[in-house]
Amino acid sequence: MTKDASTQEDQTDAKGRRARGEFVRGVSGFRSAIGDPDFPAEPGRYHLFVALNCPWCHRVTLARAVLGLEDSITLDVAFPNRTGEEDPAGPNLWEFAPKRVASLTGQTLDECTLETGTGEGLRLAKQVYQREGSDEQSVPILYDKVTGRIVNNESAEIIRMLDVHSGALGSNLAGRPRLLPDDETVRDDIATLNERIYTTINNGAYKAGFSSDQTVYADAFKAYFETLEHLEGLLSNGRLYLTGDAFTEADLRLFPTLYRHDPVYYVRMKLNGAHILDYPNLWRWLCRVYALNGVSTAGSLVHCRQGYFGRSWNGVVPLGPLSPMTYPEAYAHPELAR
Repeated sequence: MTKDASTQEDQTDAKGRRARGEFVRGVSGFRSAIGDPDFPAEPGRYHLFVALNCPWCHRVTLARAVLGLEDSITLDVAFPNRTGEEDPAGPNLWEFAPKRVASLTGQTLDECTLETGTGEGLRLAKQVYQREGSDEQSVPILYDKVTGRIVNNESAEIIRMLDVHSGALGSNLAGRPRLLPDDETVRDDIATLNERIYTTINNGAYKAGFSSDQTVYADAFKAYFETLEHLEGLLSNGRLYLTGDAFTEADLRLFPTLYRHDPVYYVRMKLNGAHILDYPNLWRWLCRVYALNGVSTAGSLVHCRQGYFGRSWNGVVPLGPLSPMTYPEAYAHPELAR
């Protein structure tokens, strides 16, 4: 799989850039693929470890849903807040803890599960990596239940392999989309969009929200909203999706960030230049994608709010926005666009 600018961030002087206050995303270490000799495409063989607040995981759960793979690829969901300083294993670790109570709701979260993929009932995603001698701890993880090995932990590559092998993996969904169509012109459009969306929107949101340097933040803020304006213009000719009338990988990769923007990123990532509701074509696109089969249940704004704000300095989770209505209910109303 190609390690390009739409998949991972340039790591040049990453340590120095972090020291100067820039957020620099690390590189995923497991890069095998379904279809390799060790990992044949078979129904029921593969498992995903995810967190529903994580936008990179959201890509993968979206692909699993829209490709009709929910019955053939099993799934474990971590609690949206990671471990704290008091945890014996250390802080900032993804935990499979369905009995944890969310401060936002005062209740457990139905989507959270125990760890079932390895058969060992592990508590932490980090322990899945430790079984293979790795010190990584990120999600998503694509796991092979037959060999007991991690296949891949790079979301861009996972969604591509699920698309390529959806039939062999057990999808019987009639009319499922081709996320990467055969048409070379469309593929080129997708590649161009993927690079810009990854750099300025998907990763750009984190550049704005988690960098401690004002100039880095300002540059990320500017690039983010310039791309929103570009995408708004792209959709202004009446096309349904980013490359035309068919939902593709470019749409799937954009959706997790824009789904989070109004209710989470506007505040948490300091991206308060505008709401998606202020872009009529993008809002209608967002609602159109949300209405696709499986999309609304492939993510959770409760998990997003809990995960992002629950890790903030005081752990208090904002209750809004409430106008013009609550989210995600607003995504069923394309007419709300100004």
